[in-house]
Amino acid sequence: MAVDHDQAAKDAWQATLYDTVYEFSVALKKLHETNPWPEYQVVPMAIDTLATELWDRCFSLTEITTAFVDAAADLPRYAGGKEVRP
Repeated sequence: MAVDHDQAAKDAWQATLYDTVYEFSVALKKLHETNPWPEYQVVPMAIDTLATELWDRCFSLTEITTAFVDAAADLPRYAGGKEVRP
């Protein structure tokens, strides 16, 4: 029983992580679509602000930088060579 409870807790934690990131991405897309300053792109502003918010929440510079670099490096594999999702 303990193993099932532990796995359920881990699954719930993972679902919360994915839901949180999904909701963030949906909010950014809405902001992108309604941006009153087209000369200022939403994604760079959001990523810059996210990085500083993570720093303010005591994530290390190394954790933050590594996460962004690794995510950017893996994106072409996920995107399958496409610039924008069809």
